[in-house]
Amino acid sequence: MPAPPEMDLSNWITQLRKGLLELCIVSLLGKREMYAYDLVKRLARIPGLVLTEGTVYPLLSRLNAAGLVETRLEESPTGPARKYYVLSDEGKQAMNLMQTYWADLVNGVNQLLESEEEHG
Repeated sequence: MPAPPEMDLSNWITQLRKGLLELCIVSLLGKREMYAYDLVKRLARIPGLVLTEGTVYPLLSRLNAAGLVETRLEESPTGPARKYYVLSDEGKQAMNLMQTYWADLVNGVNQLLESEEEHG
């Protein structure tokens, strides 16, 4: 029997990270107002998420354009003004749906992975 071909998981991992990053950002912004660099620092603590400011800013812009986040500028004594982000009412509704979907999905996948039954 020939050896199975090696599977390149990099695309799968990239796609998984993209979806999780959006869930993490809306969840953090659902708790409190933050500016992008604070988001990056907090998200960088999650092992395997792997992100940069260049990843977060376009996502924040997209969420803003979709009406899910609101922004405000605040002058900074140490440099340029900072743009702060917070969820809008629509963003809070989206966050609740995303978190519910995530919880259901994780529960279902964990059940599948932990299942001792084999079918086939």
